[in-house]
Amino acid sequence: MKTYNILTIEEFKKNIDNNSRLLGIDPGKKNIGIAICDENKVVATPLKIIKKNKFQILLKEIQEIIKENNIKGVVIGNPINMDGSFGKASQSATDFAKNLSISITIPIVLWDERLSSEGSFKITRDLGSNVTDRVKKLDKNAAAFILQGAIDFLSN
Repeated sequence: MKTYNILTIEEFKKNIDNNSRLLGIDPGKKNIGIAICDENKVVATPLKIIKKNKFQILLKEIQEIIKENNIKGVVIGNPINMDGSFGKASQSATDFAKNLSISITIPIVLWDERLSSEGSFKITRDLGSNVTDRVKKLDKNAAAFILQGAIDFLSN
């Protein structure tokens, strides 16, 4: 399986242009949250939620987003356990990244996303969203939270 484009965050930083948009992905069990950032990598914005269905359909949607938005790198949330160990969810994210890397040649990085769902839920609460709205947007907001963490790291 060809996975040469799954990089460490340091390699990822070296392989993306200074002015390039990135795609953030929160791979969940039922839904895939999608976010993008501006080309200066300052702000991550929730984009959409894709229902987890057949991988080929998901892949096509991701490829369209990459093309339409001139995306130069992909940040995939990796739900590492709180103690730093890798569980089933982390293995699932790694498998997702490997499958994606077969068809997408731009750099991909797995980013530690511990507490991203909780963090995005709290942020939307602080912004005054109602619970139903927060739950409905949780996956794409989590993707934005993951991507924001990565771009903040990359800017330092």
